[in-house]
Amino acid sequence: MGVTTFTEEYTNTIAPARLFKASVLDSHNLIPKIMPQAIKSIEITQGNGGAGSIKQINFAEGSTLNYLKYRIDELNEETFTYNYTLIEGDASMDKQIESISYEVKLEPSLNDGTVSKMTSKYYNKGDGELSEEFIKAGKEKATGMYKVVEAYLLQNPDAYA
Repeated sequence: MGVTTFTEEYTNTIAPARLFKASVLDSHNLIPKIMPQAIKSIEITQGNGGAGSIKQINFAEGSTLNYLKYRIDELNEETFTYNYTLIEGDASMDKQIESISYEVKLEPSLNDGTVSKMTSKYYNKGDGELSEEFIKAGKEKATGMYKVVEAYLLQNPDAYA
């Protein structure tokens, strides 16, 4: 099994606590509301939403994926750290990927905003390598979701305050 690792970092103008509440703690409610064209629902299928819980993302009709399941490995509201592992998906994902783990850390920036750091580790099946297109598409979707959350919070300054 090969492992491919990527680290991304970007900044925004939202405070870490507010961004963490919206994009992590309440993601199962907020994301389907602000991205209905992409995400049909996010359900907690096991646990209470904390470490050890399993969540399922159900994608909207027309998506290349039907669903993904992930396990929350760490959820720390004090350090704004969120680690989770993608453990199951529909057939198109399962052919290439054993699992994907994500480490997310939100840190204060100089302008009262956030520096978001994300490390993704792709564990592929067998000895083959993942295509650049596959990884690029995943990174773009994750970054796009965070940008939609940021835009929502900018337009709704009282939300998650």
